[in-house]
Amino acid sequence: MSEDDSSSGSTSATPDPPERRRSWLERLGSAITGEPDTRDDLVELLRDAQSDGLIEADTLRMMEGAIAVSDMTVGDVMVPRSQMVSLPVDARFIELMKQVVESGHSRFPVHGEDKDEILGILLAKDLLRGVVADNGPRTVRELLRPAVLIPESKKLNVLLREFRQSRNHMAIVIDEYGGVAGVITIEDVLEEIVGEIDDEHDEAGNPEALIAAQADGQYVVDALTPIEDFNERFGADFDDDEYDTIGGLVTAAIGHLPEAGEELTLGRFSFRVASADARRLHALHLSIHGE
Repeated sequence: MSEDDSSSGSTSATPDPPERRRSWLERLGSAITGEPDTRDDLVELLRDAQSDGLIEADTLRMMEGAIAVSDMTVGDVMVPRSQMVSLPVDARFIELMKQVVESGHSRFPVHGEDKDEILGILLAKDLLRGVVADNGPRTVRELLRPAVLIPESKKLNVLLREFRQSRNHMAIVIDEYGGVAGVITIEDVLEEIVGEIDDEHDEAGNPEALIAAQADGQYVVDALTPIEDFNERFGADFDDDEYDTIGGLVTAAIGHLPEAGEELTLGRFSFRVASADARRLHALHLSIHGE
């Protein structure tokens, strides 16, 4: 080949078309120099890494959860007031012990005559010590720890940092009028990152634990309740060929991943979304017509 030929552009490589999909490794290198520009870009990068086998699916879910938490507020994940387990301050120790054992929780808001009057937080271990101690406290008031009050609008990542710094594990959520809107624990926040955390008190696989009757005649139904169990409990005949859970059935009927407050009626069953996030439906309020 002549010098003229070698100097010509005839042998230069054809540039890759701009639409060529970059590998996750190339994009990771770009990330060091300023990309990705958005969280969606970052999540896409992580999903590519998981597809290539560099990180496990569980690791990806946790990383996505950690990213999502920074956009979420306390109001998105708190246990609403209607589902709170709170204790009256004037109850006898034996009555309190029964409620503690039945609930399986370890921390409880304690209220006065008005349930909006939160006097403090009772730890189950403090109650037990108070009961067995010689010349111990005469009332539950002496066992209460200060309650932390927070607004529904507080960011979850901020709350998690405060939980870690203060070593406090529960906060009372206050609405814009100063009333109690709900309660949130450090476990609630962590579950948004790592998924459901079961403990020795969680009754996995027990349909009765997934459907809770309320004082007003309605029910709170876990979205993961199998359709077969729902049908058996309420005498329903929902088809479980296409969807396994009541949450999947409701989501499909609504036509999109629903948000808290959305409603749907299927026959004699009226559902209202109690809690949901960007990934799935968590719980439903259920009322049954004709009951």
